[in-house]
Amino acid sequence: MTDILCIGSVLWDIIGRSPSAMRLGSDVPGRITRIPGGVAMNIAITLRRFGLTPALLTAVGRDAEGDELVADCARLGMVTDHIYRSDDLPTDRYMAVEGANGLIAAIADAHSLEAAGDKILRPLTGALAGWEGPIALDGNLTEQLLAEIASSPLFAKADLRVAPASPGKAERLLPLLTCPNATIYVNLEEANILSKAPAATAADAAEALLARGAARVLVTDGGRACAEGRAGAGVITDLPPPVLVTRVTGAGDTFMAAHLVAERGGASRPNALRAALRAAADHVSGDIA
Repeated sequence: MTDILCIGSVLWDIIGRSPSAMRLGSDVPGRITRIPGGVAMNIAITLRRFGLTPALLTAVGRDAEGDELVADCARLGMVTDHIYRSDDLPTDRYMAVEGANGLIAAIADAHSLEAAGDKILRPLTGALAGWEGPIALDGNLTEQLLAEIASSPLFAKADLRVAPASPGKAERLLPLLTCPNATIYVNLEEANILSKAPAATAADAAEALLARGAARVLVTDGGRACAEGRAGAGVITDLPPPVLVTRVTGAGDTFMAAHLVAERGGASRPNALRAALRAAADHVSGDIA
């Protein structure tokens, strides 16, 4: 049984990590891993860890890498029946380099997802028609497709949870900002891009997004205070637990998934925010199986 739809990027994460602080041109020892990733996938992984069963709506090539990726998704307990498999598009990849001082650089090769367009949404008019449950949506989709989703009756009754893929793609979410059934999850940089009003704190950024017409927003700011704001109910804040950061890729996706799960369990606003911050802290510290 499917509990939630995860729509967006499912790809291979190729991550190089070093315990050393790095700068431009650094050549240091470390570890390189290849694991299933992408915003939608990272969210789905955390949802599985909390006992939910996500269905993936994405594009994956019919190449060897795609077959391996879909098999891994199924092994992890995700519903893969609705994935669009393309004969002529390769499986997407993401490559990042992380040092002791955080993310050094990253390149997202998600062109196949963009090229697939609305083909990934076909299940919503077929096997998943009438879906009114939660949907995790990521900003790796094209601006045109995100705009169509914002006005589509297929999404009008869903609990829509939206996350940007990166600051460089944050503006793609503008059509979704004022959707009454959307919760927007962003970091401080992404929030400032969307609000056009540079804020110094997560709380100020949340206020600015609410002023732009957002129904509900969550704004993170690394190890500093995080904010959750709701139209007509104001803004609350909390501090992330202090941890030793060993990785950063996927932290925001983990935060979003944990927050959704806490709310499904009936947690209050402050408790849901605290649970999300704890899960993200566990993720960046590597303190999860």
